[in-house]
Amino acid sequence: MRQLRPAEGTYGRCVIGPVLEDEVATLDEGSHYDAKYMKPLDGCLVLDFSTLLPGPLATLLLARAGAEVIKIERPGAEDMAMLAALSEGKRRLALDLKKPGDRATLEPLLARADVLVEQFRPGVMHRLGLGYERVSAVNPRIVYCSITGYGQTGPKSGVAAHDINYIADTGLLSLSMGTPSHPVIPPALIADIAGGSYPAVINILLALRQRDTTGGCHLDVSMTDNLFPLMLGSPVITSGSPRYGLYATKDGRVLAVGALEQPFWDTFCDIIGLDAELRDDAKDPAATRARVAGIIAGEHSDTWARRITAHDCCCCLVATVEEARRDPHFAARAAFERGPAAIVSGFPQSPG
Repeated sequence: MRQLRPAEGTYGRCVIGPVLEDEVATLDEGSHYDAKYMKPLDGCLVLDFSTLLPGPLATLLLARAGAEVIKIERPGAEDMAMLAALSEGKRRLALDLKKPGDRATLEPLLARADVLVEQFRPGVMHRLGLGYERVSAVNPRIVYCSITGYGQTGPKSGVAAHDINYIADTGLLSLSMGTPSHPVIPPALIADIAGGSYPAVINILLALRQRDTTGGCHLDVSMTDNLFPLMLGSPVITSGSPRYGLYATKDGRVLAVGALEQPFWDTFCDIIGLDAELRDDAKDPAATRARVAGIIAGEHSDTWARRITAHDCCCCLVATVEEARRDPHFAARAAFERGPAAIVSGFPQSPG
């Protein structure tokens, strides 16, 4: 099956799914197809009004899937250094939305856009005259995606917050924040990416598919709502089981152990030579964990790496970001040359 794309210089509406060579495809007037493969979102126009991480990452993923993304920004605005990589493949259009002339420039884009992504607090786009009701009146087929911390409704919908507040409010942070005397800040923006960017992309794609029968829609993507599914299974991994934890080696590295299933646990116990009476960890989990910790601490990380590599036991050393970038597996998959992982090259590296 060969898929076709609009020929260069023409504009066709967003098409989800293949267009076959032996079909007569008629889209917008004047569009035609050549015999090249199309990307999934070729012909889709996305207007991106977002500035912080969740929206720009979502629209980057759409751009890499073939969408034409136009980043609407204030005149003179500059990207934060950390987020500059998220502008890759996007066109930029500086507009002062309070000026009639700039609004006139925006109107034809609103009329033909397939997707609009915004990340303001609820009500801001409405006050700018760009709320869903107004835009959908001009373009009933638009998929209008609003990404916020707490959603468009509810007592907290207008509360100012960042990632750390979202994971705190939902209880996710309490599961792995260290102790009050030694609190630990998660190294990833969990709410922004797992609760914002990816749910936004998933729902935009679903809405594009559905609009052929129902028309456009307003997507209310709440980062906090989307964090609760991330806690599925948390009682198991936060229970203190010796089978799932982090153990320090003699040279200060850390071994990550996830040997939950019995075959993996049996193999792990054999590798480290755990005492027979402690292998049934249900009897005294604390004693088993303490003994495992003592054994792991008795050898250097390279010793453990050599031993576990030869076996299937769900164990590995905790890698630094630099080590991960040099990992032959990720190199073989070109993980840092394409796809979301490629943006890591523009982010701060872990301390050495």
